[in-house]
Amino acid sequence: MKSCKNKSDQILSTTVFALIVFGLVMLSSAGVAISQSRFGDPYYFFKHQLFFGVIPGLILMYVVQKVDYHFWRKIAFPLFVLNLIFLILVFIPGVGLNFQGASRWIKLGPFSFQPSEMLKLSIILYLAAWLESKREKGADFFEGFLPFLAIIGAIGFLIIKQPDMGTLGAIVVVAMAIYFMSGAQWRHLAAMLGLGGLVFLLLVKFEPYRMSRLLVFLHPETDPRGIGYQINQAILAIGSGGIFGVGLGQSRQKFNYLPEPVGDSIFAIIAEEIGLVGAAALVILFVFFAMRGFKIAMNAPDVFGKLVAVGVTSWIIFQALMNISAISGIVPLTGVTLPFVSYGGTSLVFSMVGVGILLNISKKCGRI
Repeated sequence: MKSCKNKSDQILSTTVFALIVFGLVMLSSAGVAISQSRFGDPYYFFKHQLFFGVIPGLILMYVVQKVDYHFWRKIAFPLFVLNLIFLILVFIPGVGLNFQGASRWIKLGPFSFQPSEMLKLSIILYLAAWLESKREKGADFFEGFLPFLAIIGAIGFLIIKQPDMGTLGAIVVVAMAIYFMSGAQWRHLAAMLGLGGLVFLLLVKFEPYRMSRLLVFLHPETDPRGIGYQINQAILAIGSGGIFGVGLGQSRQKFNYLPEPVGDSIFAIIAEEIGLVGAAALVILFVFFAMRGFKIAMNAPDVFGKLVAVGVTSWIIFQALMNISAISGIVPLTGVTLPFVSYGGTSLVFSMVGVGILLNISKKCGRI
C-alpha cells in the first residue's frame, strides 16, 4: 500500500515557477515594440500579464492545491455545463467579443476571457469523473465510445464555429489521452484517429485559409509576403539566434517584422535573443514538467486522480509541443500559445489552476 504524505511536489512547483519567470522576462523583451506602438507603453503586455495573469494565477494555484482534488469530481458536470454556456455566449452580440473575424472572447465590463481556455480544464475534470463512474463500461462501444464521441463532437462544433482549430486539436488529443488511460480499446482509438483525420481534411477543404496554411507548411517559400509571411519571419528569427542568440532585448524581428511576437510567435523571439541554449533550457523545463506530472499520475491513489493528472500534464505538454513545432516549421501553424510563456491572462490563470490540482494529487501519494 502506498504511503501518503501531506506535501506537494516541490520539483513540479519549482519548474512551474521557473517557467513563469522565464515567460515574464521574455514577454517584457518581446513585447516592447508592439506595446509601444499599440498602447504608448513599452511594458504594457508585461504589466498586464503580471497583474491579470501571474498574480491571480499564483493565488489560485496556492488555494487550489489546498483543496482536496475529489472536490472537483463533485462539481465537474455543472462546471462543464457552465463552460458550454460560455462557449455559446461568445456568439451573442454585446456579450461575445469578435476580434479579427474570430468569436472567442466574452466581455465583462473592463475584463475579457476565453471560455475555450477554461474548457481545457473543465473537460479534463468532467471526462475523468465520467470515465471513473463508468469503470469497466468505459471501454464498451455503446456505453463508452459513442457517448465519448458525442461529447467531443458537441465541443468540436462550438470550437470550430469560433473558429479555433489549434484549441480543438489540443482538446481532442488530451481527451483521447484520458480515454486511453481509462482502459479504452485500441480499435476505438484507431477509429477516432481515422474519423479525426477525415474531419480535418473536410475542414481544410472547405476553408481556404486552412488549405493555404497547409500549402505554406509544405512549401514555405510560397507567398513569403502573404500567407507564408509569419512562418518565414519566424524561421529567420530562429536561424539568426544561432547557439547563444543575439542578446536579451536585441531581437530585430520583434520590431514589427514578426506577427504576434508576444503570442504564438514568442518562441521564435526566444530562439533569436538567447539562441539554441536558451530555447533548449525552456524545452528542458517542459520535459521536467512532463516527468513530474506523469509520475504523479502513476502514483495517484485512485482512478479519478490518475485521469486528471494525465489530462493536465498532457494538456500543458502537448500545447507546448504544438506551439514550438508550429513556429519552427515542423507542423502547420495553429495559433496555439506557449503555456506559461505567451501573453494571455486567461490561459495562464487556468493553466495554474490545473497545476494546483496536480499539486494536490501529489500530496496524496508517497512514492513520488
